[in-house]
Amino acid sequence: MLSPKEFIDDAIQKIKDQIGDEKAIIALSGGVDSSVCSVLVQEAIGDNLTAVFVDHGLLREGEVEQVTNTFKDRLNFKFVDASDEFMDALAGVEDPEEKRKIIGKVFIDVFEREAIKADAKFLVQGTIAPDWIETDGEIKSHHNIALPSGMELELCEPIRDLYKDEVREIGDELDLPATTVYRQPFPGPGLGVRVVGALTRENVEICRKANKIVCDEVEAAGLDKDVWQYFAVLTNTKATGVKGDQRDFGYLVVVRIVNSIDAMTASVAELPWDLIKTISQRITSEVSEVTHVALSISDKPPATIEFC
Repeated sequence: MLSPKEFIDDAIQKIKDQIGDEKAIIALSGGVDSSVCSVLVQEAIGDNLTAVFVDHGLLREGEVEQVTNTFKDRLNFKFVDASDEFMDALAGVEDPEEKRKIIGKVFIDVFEREAIKADAKFLVQGTIAPDWIETDGEIKSHHNIALPSGMELELCEPIRDLYKDEVREIGDELDLPATTVYRQPFPGPGLGVRVVGALTRENVEICRKANKIVCDEVEAAGLDKDVWQYFAVLTNTKATGVKGDQRDFGYLVVVRIVNSIDAMTASVAELPWDLIKTISQRITSEVSEVTHVALSISDKPPATIEFC
């Protein structure tokens, strides 16, 4: 087995051999897989790689700033604020699968425009071993991807034979910050799958604020390395509460904290009761639109990790 440094040297040479002097593009999310791929390809072909970070309006609090500050001076980095385009397309849509499809389609539209601007011939993807093992073990290493306009990009997958723990070792060797290397998994549709029902800027912001409190408290308790995922879900259920000396009618937020190895199954993490109480008290006091907080205690299966 190659050491992380040996893997990096070998991967850079393979990328050079495949891409040569052509231009490439990658969708950079800020997660460890796309971040490691971006840095590897940048090392191999320099600014012939364009790393595109798209804000779809469904990112976590501070995420735009964190990803931008991490990569703006290290990569040929391009930030695209497409939040209005996404939110307009999602207006009034309640079905979870329909929301996912719309987010995927709009992302492809935005990314395609950037690929054309970059005159890219290669699409770099952060595919890792579980991705293709779970779908189809016969997927080839390199094939063409046709974008809606008919533009074809050849696929480059530098880390497709690695598992998540190995990708993190490579990230450490590349001197990526711990906030990137050990970032908890975050779904592509972002907070779009953590708000039940139709999305608005207002309810996404409520979810974002509640989610930040969950993250802050889990990390303050030193449990962020011990649990797989921890987040808040904004439901479309409302319940009566009391704020100050007046009755109120606000949202129910559900806190979900789970452990997993590969995301195929997950179990609810056993947590200190003081932590749960603190999270609940902070959300109901600091997020004015919320009156009730509940804790999800369902494993996967029968539940899924995400709510939508």
